[in-house]
Amino acid sequence: MSNKPTVYIHTNDKQIVGAKVGTYSMRKASKHPDEFDVKLIRLEETAHLLKRQGMSYLRKGKKAIWHNEDLQSFSPLRKMVPQLMGFKGRALVVDPDVFAVGDVYDLLTRDMGGKAILCRNVSDGYKGNGHPFYASSVMLLDCTRLQHWRWDEDIDRMFNGELDYGPWIGLKHENPDIIEEIGEEWNSFDKLISETKLLHTTERLTQPWKTGLPIDFDQNVNTTPSSKNSGTQSPTAIFARFFRTFFNQKSSESVSTVRHYQAHPDQKQEKFFFELLRGAIDEGYIDMEMIQQRMVANDVRHDAIELLISMGFNG
Repeated sequence: MSNKPTVYIHTNDKQIVGAKVGTYSMRKASKHPDEFDVKLIRLEETAHLLKRQGMSYLRKGKKAIWHNEDLQSFSPLRKMVPQLMGFKGRALVVDPDVFAVGDVYDLLTRDMGGKAILCRNVSDGYKGNGHPFYASSVMLLDCTRLQHWRWDEDIDRMFNGELDYGPWIGLKHENPDIIEEIGEEWNSFDKLISETKLLHTTERLTQPWKTGLPIDFDQNVNTTPSSKNSGTQSPTAIFARFFRTFFNQKSSESVSTVRHYQAHPDQKQEKFFFELLRGAIDEGYIDMEMIQQRMVANDVRHDAIELLISMGFNG
């Protein structure tokens, strides 16, 4: 096992293109690309979770059904990283829709001040419980201090109804004394500005590589038919909220019914992604066969190759 700090990008096949582009971005943006490793964790290669298809589990106090094909079925994989590291060394875990703008080596080598976890506190966006809620989508981990993260056991407990996915993924069970906050720049939600270090295209409805495709994520967050008033939001509500956040105004009537992925309101983020995709293809991180396969599967927008050609790509 390598002694280098490692970036883990957890993904499923539906988001594999983003994960490959993310891998390339981590190397491209760093002045020290040989000083750390980048690895993918794929749901399809993780039997202990993959075998749960159709099984019920506990999510925010309600029964839910596990679907491997859900757009974000990779999410539980983030908490298996210390186990993969043998509970040794330092690792950064990120979602497959996170792309490096700045040098991730600066975060990997940061003084953690004796803390086990560095991540962004997003409690302001979650009401009613009074407890910190952390964005575990980007976490710097000191794996030696996380030996209680027994992933296989936690997955068993979740599907036995003993462990609630919501608090588990939001780190609510962790002692807050072992967690240190990082700045927004290291997990920047759909905000590409001069301070951004890691861009997280977290609004599923506007991810730049999916524009125009039919919406395929579970609008009810996998809740069973008997679960009502789950508090989840439809794609229309998500888009309206994002429009208000990004432009500080209400969305137009034209989005009253949203059935397809929308163009990202910030065109520079679309350009940024496709420039990375072009570089990832040129450098061999991803091939055109995979792009075409994911286009057929409706995971990548059907005009992706045309967009690449318009940017000068001739591969």
